Amino acid sequence: MDLVLLTEEIVKSLVVDKDGVSVKEFPTEDENTMLIQVMVNSDDIGRVIGREGRTANAVRTLVQASSALNDNKYIKIDIDKF
Repeated sequence: MDLVLLTEEIVKSLVVDKDGVSVKEFPTEDENTMLIQVMVNSDDIGRVIGREGRTANAVRTLVQASSALNDNKYIKIDIDKF
């Protein structure tokens, strides 16, 4: 499964404004690293990050585990609001 699509599906399941979610992949200097940027509506940022960052860490863990099964890249996920 495409890791960007997986991240987008997970984040969209957490937020109220599903149309306000933008997930994009950006190139990195290291070929074994993938950077995924998640942008959400400012009202939904708390839902995505969670208390003490637990939800964000869970999303990162799920995507990293999927990467380990497929192409074994290190995944960095940046979560921000607009």
